[in-house]
Amino acid sequence: MDKKTKKRIEVLQQKVAKLQQLLAAAKKQPDDPAEIPRLELELKAAREELSALKS
Repeated sequence: MDKKTKKRIEVLQQKVAKLQQLLAAAKKQPDDPAEIPRLELELKAAREELSALKS
């Protein structure tokens, strides 16, 4: 694994953690009904890219 891939994995892991927090907050206080599905899609895409890079 090269340096660029390791950095991308690190960034994606941080993004996944942030999105999980945002999603949890959005579910507790649903101000915008379109926000939850958008966050879920972003989270899914980040996780898929992360698993693709790891394999």
